Amino acid sequence: MEIIMKNKKKSTFDRIMSDSEQKKRFEKEYVQFLFSELLLEAMDEEHISVRALSKKSGVSTSVIQNMRSMKPTNITIKTMASLLKPLGYQLAATKGRKTVILTA
Repeated sequence: MEIIMKNKKKSTFDRIMSDSEQKKRFEKEYVQFLFSELLLEAMDEEHISVRALSKKSGVSTSVIQNMRSMKPTNITIKTMASLLKPLGYQLAATKGRKTVILTA
């Protein structure tokens, strides 16, 4: 026996994802959120401050702080790689079985 529910309301998430402009915005902000969380967690694990990461990476403290707080910041792959290296991470691009390490 199959029960079919009619007039089921879409969730807020489903409504956002059905609008192409809102979906693009969500995807952009989600990527910023993920990188911000990675940065926060890695800095905590390594017990490194914003100032210390700035010195080791060559990235200004204001850029690091903006990224940590998810303020819109346009950064390059070089900047990302520079931030991740002192935290023990590598930035990589992968296609199938091929991986290229992106260095600063």
